Amino acid sequence: MLLANYSGHKLEAGLDEAGRGCLAGPVIAAAVILPPDYYHPTLNDSKQLTKKQRENLREEICREAISWAVGEVSSTDIDLINISKASFLAMHQAVAQLQIQAEYLIVDGNQFIPYPGIPHACIVKGDSKYFSIAAASVLAKTFRDDIMTKLAEQFPGYGWEQNAGYPTRLHRSAIQATGTTPYHRLSFRLLPESFIL
Repeated sequence: MLLANYSGHKLEAGLDEAGRGCLAGPVIAAAVILPPDYYHPTLNDSKQLTKKQRENLREEICREAISWAVGEVSSTDIDLINISKASFLAMHQAVAQLQIQAEYLIVDGNQFIPYPGIPHACIVKGDSKYFSIAAASVLAKTFRDDIMTKLAEQFPGYGWEQNAGYPTRLHRSAIQATGTTPYHRLSFRLLPESFIL
């Protein structure tokens, strides 16, 4: 069962990102401060949920959270600074945009660049341990999926409405057949040498 709080601080924000392993599109991060006694029977790591569950949970999280915010770093900036720094930058943007400042941050994963003035803890698999990180996971994933679905209308053929920019066979076949778009991460290995249609 997920836990509501790690630090004992009332204004504890959970942080997570989506899109780290994608070949195209931005990396999105979310910061969510939930009520200290928050509980939801289905909220979990976004990868364990159906699309419909994520969409329903997004509405509830946005309604019930004390504060929430989303940060976005473009594929161009990912190429400039690398995906790790871009993920941390998106998280920092999300924290900075919270309407109510967090007293403590809990971050999914094992690394984080400290946010000035706010202590933090990194929690491996935190999105399956703490509600606020799971909520951040859901917001980051759903907001990013919406972006990629819109981009798929501009650039059909890559399957972004289905794969969200992740390296599926269809996505890589489209890159090989028609080339890249302005939203592809050119610093990533878009086509492995062994890739055969």
